[in-house]
Amino acid sequence: MPEPSPQPPKRRGRLFRFSSAVAVLLALAGYLVVQYVTGGTGAPGCKVVSGRGGGPQYEFSPEQAVNAATIAAVGTGRGMPERAVAIALATSLQESGLHNIEHGDRDSLGLFQQRPSMGWGTEKQIMDPAYAAGTFYEHLAKVPDYKRLPLTVAAQRVQRSGYPEAYAKHEPDASLLAAALTGQSAATLTCQGRPEVRTEAAATGPDAVRAALVRDFGRDAFQETGAEVRATTAASPSPSATAGAHGRTVTVPVPPAGKADAGRTAKERGWQLAHWAVANSSALHIARVSYAGREWTAGSTDSHWRPTGAPGTAGAERSAGSVRIVTGQ
Repeated sequence: MPEPSPQPPKRRGRLFRFSSAVAVLLALAGYLVVQYVTGGTGAPGCKVVSGRGGGPQYEFSPEQAVNAATIAAVGTGRGMPERAVAIALATSLQESGLHNIEHGDRDSLGLFQQRPSMGWGTEKQIMDPAYAAGTFYEHLAKVPDYKRLPLTVAAQRVQRSGYPEAYAKHEPDASLLAAALTGQSAATLTCQGRPEVRTEAAATGPDAVRAALVRDFGRDAFQETGAEVRATTAASPSPSATAGAHGRTVTVPVPPAGKADAGRTAKERGWQLAHWAVANSSALHIARVSYAGREWTAGSTDSHWRPTGAPGTAGAERSAGSVRIVTGQ
Protein backbone atom coordinates (compact mmCIF):
# COMPACT_ATOMS: atom_id res chain seq x y z
CA MET A 1 0.00 0.00 0.00
CA PRO A 2 1.57 3.33 -0.98
CA GLU A 3 2.41 5.77 1.83
CA PRO A 4 0.48 9.07 1.87
CA SER A 5 2.30 11.82 0.07
CA PRO A 6 3.60 14.75 2.17
CA GLN A 7 1.35 17.82 2.48
CA PRO A 8 2.03 20.34 -0.30
CA PRO A 9 3.98 23.42 0.93
CA LYS A 10 1.31 25.83 -0.34
CA ARG A 11 -1.40 24.12 1.71
CA ARG A 12 0.79 24.11 4.82
CA GLY A 13 1.30 27.85 4.34
CA ARG A 14 -2.43 28.51 4.14
CA LEU A 15 -3.07 26.46 7.28
CA PHE A 16 -0.33 28.34 9.13
CA ARG A 17 -1.75 31.74 8.15
CA PHE A 18 -5.27 30.63 9.12
CA SER A 19 -4.07 29.34 12.51
CA SER A 20 -2.16 32.58 13.12
CA ALA A 21 -5.21 34.68 12.28
CA VAL A 22 -7.40 32.64 14.64
CA ALA A 23 -4.82 33.02 17.42
CA VAL A 24 -4.74 36.81 16.95
CA LEU A 25 -8.54 37.05 17.00
CA LEU A 26 -8.74 34.92 20.17
CA ALA A 27 -6.09 37.08 21.85
CA LEU A 28 -7.96 40.26 20.90
CA ALA A 29 -11.26 38.83 22.13
CA GLY A 30 -9.62 37.82 25.41
CA TYR A 31 -8.19 41.31 25.87
CA LEU A 32 -11.56 42.95 25.25
CA VAL A 33 -13.28 40.57 27.67
CA VAL A 34 -10.71 41.34 30.38
CA GLN A 35 -11.10 45.07 29.77
CA TYR A 36 -14.89 44.77 30.01
CA VAL A 37 -14.97 42.56 33.10
CA THR A 38 -12.37 44.55 35.01
CA GLY A 39 -13.77 47.93 34.07
CA GLY A 40 -10.61 48.89 32.18
CA THR A 41 -10.33 51.91 29.96
CA GLY A 42 -11.72 49.98 27.00
CA ALA A 43 -14.93 48.92 28.75
CA PRO A 44 -18.13 50.75 27.77
CA GLY A 45 -19.39 51.09 31.34
CA CYS A 46 -21.37 54.32 30.80
CA LYS A 47 -24.27 55.39 28.63
CA VAL A 48 -26.09 58.61 27.84
CA VAL A 49 -29.51 58.69 26.21
CA SER A 50 -31.77 61.33 24.73
CA GLY A 51 -33.95 63.23 27.17
CA ARG A 52 -36.88 62.84 24.79
CA GLY A 53 -36.96 59.07 25.16
CA GLY A 54 -36.56 56.53 22.40
CA GLY A 55 -33.90 58.66 20.75
CA PRO A 56 -30.19 58.07 20.11
CA GLN A 57 -27.73 56.91 22.75
CA TYR A 58 -23.97 56.86 23.18
CA GLU A 59 -21.87 54.36 25.14
CA PHE A 60 -18.45 55.23 26.48
CA SER A 61 -15.86 54.18 29.06
CA PRO A 62 -15.46 55.37 32.69
CA GLU A 63 -12.25 57.18 31.73
CA GLN A 64 -14.04 59.05 28.95
CA ALA A 65 -16.89 59.86 31.36
CA VAL A 66 -14.53 61.52 33.85
CA ASN A 67 -12.92 63.64 31.13
CA ALA A 68 -16.25 64.60 29.58
CA ALA A 69 -17.62 65.66 32.98
CA THR A 70 -14.54 67.82 33.57
CA ILE A 71 -14.88 69.50 30.18
CA ALA A 72 -18.55 70.29 30.87
CA ALA A 73 -17.91 71.52 34.43
CA VAL A 74 -15.13 73.86 33.33
CA GLY A 75 -17.32 75.23 30.56
CA THR A 76 -20.36 75.99 32.72
CA GLY A 77 -18.04 77.40 35.39
CA ARG A 78 -16.94 79.96 32.82
CA GLY A 79 -20.55 80.77 31.96
CA MET A 80 -20.32 79.05 28.57
CA PRO A 81 -23.60 77.76 27.09
CA GLU A 82 -24.48 74.16 26.26
CA ARG A 83 -23.50 74.74 22.62
CA ALA A 84 -19.94 75.61 23.68
CA VAL A 85 -19.73 72.45 25.77
CA ALA A 86 -20.91 70.38 22.78
CA ILE A 87 -18.22 71.98 20.60
CA ALA A 88 -15.55 71.21 23.19
CA LEU A 89 -16.70 67.61 23.61
CA ALA A 90 -16.83 66.99 19.85
CA THR A 91 -13.33 68.43 19.53
CA SER A 92 -11.95 66.15 22.21
CA LEU A 93 -13.75 63.13 20.73
CA GLN A 94 -11.99 63.81 17.42
CA GLU A 95 -8.57 64.75 18.77
CA SER A 96 -8.11 62.13 21.49
CA GLY A 97 -11.29 60.07 21.83
CA LEU A 98 -11.81 61.82 25.21
CA HIS A 99 -8.57 60.27 26.49
CA ASN A 100 -5.85 62.36 28.15
CA ILE A 101 -3.04 60.98 26.01
CA GLU A 102 0.66 61.81 26.38
CA HIS A 103 1.48 61.74 22.68
CA GLY A 104 0.28 62.97 19.31
CA ASP A 105 1.38 64.66 16.11
CA ARG A 106 4.68 66.43 16.78
CA ASP A 107 4.34 67.82 20.33
CA SER A 108 0.54 67.55 20.60
CA LEU A 109 -0.75 66.37 23.98
CA GLY A 110 -3.84 65.76 26.05
CA LEU A 111 -7.59 65.85 25.51
CA PHE A 112 -7.45 68.47 22.76
CA GLN A 113 -3.99 67.65 21.36
CA GLN A 114 -2.75 71.10 22.22
CA ARG A 115 0.88 71.97 21.46
CA PRO A 116 3.27 73.60 23.95
CA SER A 117 5.29 75.00 21.02
CA MET A 118 2.19 76.86 19.80
CA GLY A 119 1.58 78.66 23.08
CA TRP A 120 -1.13 76.45 24.57
CA GLY A 121 0.79 76.02 27.83
CA THR A 122 3.47 73.82 29.32
CA GLU A 123 3.34 70.04 28.93
CA LYS A 124 2.24 69.74 32.57
CA GLN A 125 -0.53 72.30 32.12
CA ILE A 126 -1.87 70.72 28.93
CA MET A 127 -1.98 67.30 30.59
CA ASP A 128 -4.28 68.77 33.28
CA PRO A 129 -7.81 68.21 31.85
CA ALA A 130 -9.27 71.22 33.65
CA TYR A 131 -6.54 73.52 32.32
CA ALA A 132 -6.80 72.10 28.80
CA ALA A 133 -10.57 72.59 28.76
CA GLY A 134 -10.25 76.11 30.16
CA THR A 135 -7.81 77.25 27.51
CA PHE A 136 -9.97 75.70 24.78
CA TYR A 137 -12.97 77.72 25.98
CA GLU A 138 -10.81 80.82 26.23
CA HIS A 139 -10.00 80.54 22.53
CA LEU A 140 -13.56 79.54 21.58
CA ALA A 141 -15.01 82.62 23.28
CA LYS A 142 -12.94 84.79 20.93
CA VAL A 143 -14.51 83.20 17.82
CA PRO A 144 -17.13 85.68 16.54
CA ASP A 145 -20.67 84.33 16.75
CA TYR A 146 -19.42 80.79 17.45
CA LYS A 147 -22.85 79.69 18.76
CA ARG A 148 -24.39 80.18 15.31
CA LEU A 149 -21.57 78.59 13.34
CA PRO A 150 -21.68 74.92 12.27
CA LEU A 151 -20.00 72.93 15.03
CA THR A 152 -17.11 71.75 12.86
CA VAL A 153 -16.41 75.34 11.73
CA ALA A 154 -16.35 76.67 15.30
CA ALA A 155 -14.05 73.84 16.41
CA GLN A 156 -11.73 74.40 13.45
CA ARG A 157 -11.45 78.12 14.23
CA VAL A 158 -9.90 77.08 17.55
CA GLN A 159 -7.93 74.00 16.53
CA ARG A 160 -6.75 74.90 13.01
CA SER A 161 -6.56 71.21 12.16
CA GLY A 162 -5.46 69.69 8.88
CA TYR A 163 -8.87 67.96 8.79
CA PRO A 164 -11.38 70.81 9.26
CA GLU A 165 -14.49 68.70 8.57
CA ALA A 166 -13.55 65.89 10.98
CA TYR A 167 -15.39 67.33 13.98
CA ALA A 168 -18.83 67.14 12.36
CA LYS A 169 -19.21 63.37 12.72
CA HIS A 170 -18.98 63.66 16.52
CA GLU A 171 -21.76 66.24 16.88
CA PRO A 172 -24.60 63.77 17.69
CA ASP A 173 -22.65 62.07 20.50
CA ALA A 174 -21.25 65.36 21.80
CA SER A 175 -24.72 66.93 21.88
CA LEU A 176 -26.09 64.03 23.95
CA LEU A 177 -23.19 64.33 26.39
CA ALA A 178 -23.50 68.10 26.61
CA ALA A 179 -27.23 67.97 27.36
CA ALA A 180 -26.65 65.53 30.22
CA LEU A 181 -23.46 67.04 31.63
CA THR A 182 -24.82 70.59 31.70
CA GLY A 183 -28.03 69.38 33.37
CA GLN A 184 -30.32 70.20 30.44
CA SER A 185 -31.47 66.55 30.29
CA ALA A 186 -32.42 64.99 33.63
CA ALA A 187 -31.55 61.41 34.60
CA THR A 188 -30.05 60.56 31.20
CA LEU A 189 -26.48 59.55 32.11
CA THR A 190 -25.70 56.26 33.86
CA CYS A 191 -22.62 54.17 34.59
CA GLN A 192 -22.18 50.68 35.94
CA GLY A 193 -19.87 52.07 38.60
CA ARG A 194 -17.28 49.30 38.69
CA PRO A 195 -14.16 50.52 40.55
CA GLU A 196 -11.28 51.26 38.22
CA VAL A 197 -8.34 48.86 38.18
CA ARG A 198 -5.26 50.85 39.15
CA THR A 199 -1.62 50.00 39.64
CA GLU A 200 -1.35 52.41 42.53
CA ALA A 201 -3.58 53.35 45.43
CA ALA A 202 -6.25 55.88 44.43
CA ALA A 203 -7.83 58.40 46.77
CA THR A 204 -11.48 57.63 47.46
CA GLY A 205 -14.12 58.66 49.97
CA PRO A 206 -15.61 62.07 50.81
CA ASP A 207 -12.27 63.92 50.75
CA ALA A 208 -11.57 62.66 47.24
CA VAL A 209 -15.07 63.67 46.10
CA ARG A 210 -14.63 67.18 47.51
CA ALA A 211 -11.21 67.52 45.89
CA ALA A 212 -12.59 66.41 42.52
CA LEU A 213 -15.51 68.86 42.78
CA VAL A 214 -13.10 71.73 43.42
CA ARG A 215 -10.82 70.49 40.61
CA ASP A 216 -13.60 70.58 38.02
CA PHE A 217 -15.96 73.32 39.18
CA GLY A 218 -13.48 75.52 41.01
CA ARG A 219 -13.45 76.48 44.66
CA ASP A 220 -15.14 79.80 43.99
CA ALA A 221 -18.09 78.10 42.31
CA PHE A 222 -19.22 76.95 45.75
CA GLN A 223 -17.88 79.70 48.00
CA GLU A 224 -19.34 82.61 46.05
CA THR A 225 -22.87 81.25 46.45
CA GLY A 226 -22.41 80.31 50.08
CA ALA A 227 -22.71 76.65 49.16
CA GLU A 228 -20.80 74.09 51.16
CA VAL A 229 -19.63 70.57 50.45
CA ARG A 230 -19.75 68.55 53.64
CA ALA A 231 -19.16 64.93 54.55
CA THR A 232 -21.13 62.98 57.12
CA THR A 233 -21.38 59.36 58.13
CA ALA A 234 -24.68 57.83 57.01
CA ALA A 235 -26.35 56.25 60.01
CA SER A 236 -28.40 53.94 57.81
CA PRO A 237 -29.07 53.47 54.12
CA SER A 238 -31.94 55.33 52.54
CA PRO A 239 -35.11 53.33 51.85
CA SER A 240 -34.11 52.68 48.23
CA ALA A 241 -30.49 51.75 48.97
CA THR A 242 -29.19 48.22 48.68
CA ALA A 243 -28.35 46.29 51.86
CA GLY A 244 -25.00 47.19 53.37
CA ALA A 245 -24.55 50.38 51.31
CA HIS A 246 -23.92 52.60 54.35
CA GLY A 247 -20.73 54.23 53.07
CA ARG A 248 -19.99 57.88 53.59
CA THR A 249 -22.20 60.68 52.31
CA VAL A 250 -21.21 63.96 50.67
CA THR A 251 -24.10 66.43 50.51
CA VAL A 252 -23.69 69.15 47.89
CA PRO A 253 -26.25 71.97 48.19
CA VAL A 254 -27.38 73.16 44.76
CA PRO A 255 -26.52 76.86 44.45
CA PRO A 256 -29.21 79.13 43.03
CA ALA A 257 -28.81 80.17 39.42
CA GLY A 258 -26.61 83.22 38.95
CA LYS A 259 -25.40 85.55 36.25
CA ALA A 260 -22.58 83.19 35.27
CA ASP A 261 -24.92 80.30 34.52
CA ALA A 262 -25.85 81.15 30.94
CA GLY A 263 -29.58 81.05 31.74
CA ARG A 264 -29.56 77.66 33.50
CA THR A 265 -32.02 76.94 36.31
CA ALA A 266 -31.08 75.66 39.75
CA LYS A 267 -32.49 72.23 38.89
CA GLU A 268 -30.30 72.07 35.79
CA ARG A 269 -27.30 72.85 37.97
CA GLY A 270 -28.39 70.06 40.29
CA TRP A 271 -28.61 67.54 37.47
CA GLN A 272 -25.20 68.59 36.26
CA LEU A 273 -23.76 67.81 39.69
CA ALA A 274 -25.66 64.50 39.86
CA HIS A 275 -24.48 63.40 36.41
CA TRP A 276 -20.94 64.54 37.25
CA ALA A 277 -20.98 62.24 40.28
CA VAL A 278 -22.17 59.26 38.22
CA ALA A 279 -19.52 59.95 35.58
CA ASN A 280 -16.88 59.84 38.34
CA SER A 281 -18.37 56.79 40.08
CA SER A 282 -15.68 54.31 39.01
CA ALA A 283 -12.77 56.64 39.74
CA LEU A 284 -14.08 57.76 43.15
CA HIS A 285 -15.88 54.52 44.20
CA ILE A 286 -19.25 56.27 44.37
CA ALA A 287 -22.04 53.84 45.24
CA ARG A 288 -25.19 56.00 45.09
CA VAL A 289 -26.27 59.42 43.85
CA SER A 290 -29.63 60.99 44.76
CA TYR A 291 -31.25 64.14 43.43
CA ALA A 292 -34.75 65.53 42.86
CA GLY A 293 -36.55 62.36 43.87
CA ARG A 294 -34.39 60.10 41.68
CA GLU A 295 -31.53 57.78 42.63
CA TRP A 296 -28.76 55.99 40.74
CA THR A 297 -27.13 52.92 42.33
CA ALA A 298 -23.86 51.37 41.17
CA GLY A 299 -23.83 47.73 40.14
CA SER A 300 -27.43 47.45 38.99
CA THR A 301 -27.93 45.65 35.71
CA ASP A 302 -29.59 48.56 33.92
CA SER A 303 -28.14 51.53 35.88
CA HIS A 304 -31.42 53.44 35.62
CA TRP A 305 -32.31 56.38 37.82
CA ARG A 306 -35.02 55.04 40.13
CA PRO A 307 -37.73 57.24 41.67
CA THR A 308 -37.41 57.67 45.43
CA GLY A 309 -40.75 59.43 45.90
CA ALA A 310 -43.83 60.40 43.95
CA PRO A 311 -43.20 63.36 41.61
CA GLY A 312 -44.40 66.61 43.11
CA THR A 313 -44.37 65.33 46.69
CA ALA A 314 -42.75 67.34 49.46
CA GLY A 315 -39.92 64.83 49.79
CA ALA A 316 -39.09 64.95 46.11
CA GLU A 317 -39.12 68.75 46.09
CA ARG A 318 -36.90 68.95 49.19
CA SER A 319 -34.38 66.59 47.60
CA ALA A 320 -33.96 69.03 44.70
CA GLY A 321 -32.13 71.38 47.05
CA SER A 322 -29.02 69.20 47.26
CA VAL A 323 -27.23 66.29 45.62
CA ARG A 324 -26.36 63.37 47.90
CA ILE A 325 -23.29 61.33 46.93
CA VAL A 326 -22.64 58.10 48.87
CA THR A 327 -19.15 56.67 48.54
CA GLY A 328 -18.24 53.03 49.13
CA GLN A 329 -15.38 54.01 51.45
